[in-house]
Amino acid sequence: MNQKTAEHKIANNSSTVASPWQPLSRPLFRSLWIAAIASNMATWMHDVGAAWLMTTLAPSPLMVSMVQASTSLPLFVLALPAGAFADVFDRRRLLLLTQGWMLVAAAGLAMLTAAGVTGPIILLGFTFAIGVGTAFNAPAWQAIVPEVVPREALSSAVALNSAGINLARAIGPAIGGLIVARLGPQAAFGLNALSFIGVIVVLYRWRREKPVNRLPAEHLFGAMVAGLRYARYATGFRNVLGRAFLFVFPASALWGLLPLLARQELNLSASGYGLLLGAVGLGAVSGAYFLPQLRKKIAVDNLTTGATVIYAVVLLAMAMLRHVPSMVIVMLFSGAMWITMLTALNVSAQSVAAGWVRARVLSVYLIVFFGSMAIGSIIWGALANVLTMTPVFLIASAVAFVGTIANRWLPLASTEGIDLS
Repeated sequence: MNQKTAEHKIANNSSTVASPWQPLSRPLFRSLWIAAIASNMATWMHDVGAAWLMTTLAPSPLMVSMVQASTSLPLFVLALPAGAFADVFDRRRLLLLTQGWMLVAAAGLAMLTAAGVTGPIILLGFTFAIGVGTAFNAPAWQAIVPEVVPREALSSAVALNSAGINLARAIGPAIGGLIVARLGPQAAFGLNALSFIGVIVVLYRWRREKPVNRLPAEHLFGAMVAGLRYARYATGFRNVLGRAFLFVFPASALWGLLPLLARQELNLSASGYGLLLGAVGLGAVSGAYFLPQLRKKIAVDNLTTGATVIYAVVLLAMAMLRHVPSMVIVMLFSGAMWITMLTALNVSAQSVAAGWVRARVLSVYLIVFFGSMAIGSIIWGALANVLTMTPVFLIASAVAFVGTIANRWLPLASTEGIDLS
């Protein structure tokens, strides 16, 4: 597997909220979910190894933030054609292809690192290659969720996927930090390569029934144009995109600069950096656990605005604090607010997209999400080269606060009555 999922307003009305565990009663979803957790755990180990290796090879804020940018940039560039591929071609075969690609890329980086020939450019190149696999994997992976669970369980399925990803995030970085400290980053890269095998096995055994398409067959370019046109005129979806940019752009300062902050200003080892990332994951798991109850009591607009405000305070704390236990607490809050926002935005995007164009519409969402992450990481890293990290986190915090004001013009619409077929 690879990378990050989320959620929205299907659950604002308690009468429409399915049991949070209902999707796990379906064998296919359960198998995919377990395989994805294992793979995402290894992916987080890989991420710890890559970020920490760059702090050794080229310890400047810009180069370290480029690791995150190299992960996100392929999704920004390729998400739209990837979404079109996922709508036009068989999604199961596409997922098998992308998982195999990422397996080969991770294994190649592991072998080169073990041989001692990995430099900054090689590391960024293989990180980008894995990101290419993620770009083609992500729209298809999200688009199959409505195929493997009934509509009333969609919100619970997305929340479970998010919880699984963040459970892996809570465990994977801590283990990854220990592995990198004891065995080197090549061991983390190798374990990541092996983890893709489990997902491939589950996908290979899935006998997917091809959905009946009553619409005329589409060509790839025409499919992309149709997806863009749909995204342009769907007001509710445009609001999701605006919310995504206003949150992810300032939030990317944390993801891009945390490895260097841990190493240079907190004087942590690879295992200590893994502990910080593990705290992010633990906070996300806790946030996912309480989120269904909060959705019943708090309107989605108020919930997401509150989460953005708290994340802005997190960025402010990162500018001011250099005490490791306090920073662990800050990371717990960052994880809880991150999962709150991702869940709201992802299910919003899922819910306002018609089935025939769903993967393409989700790909537009991914373009904005990961484009904001990639561009933000580069900008914050470049600024940190000039200003140091403290003022950069202060600026990012201020930008996040401004985003909460703009949210009033970008309401997340109710999804009741929308045809998802």
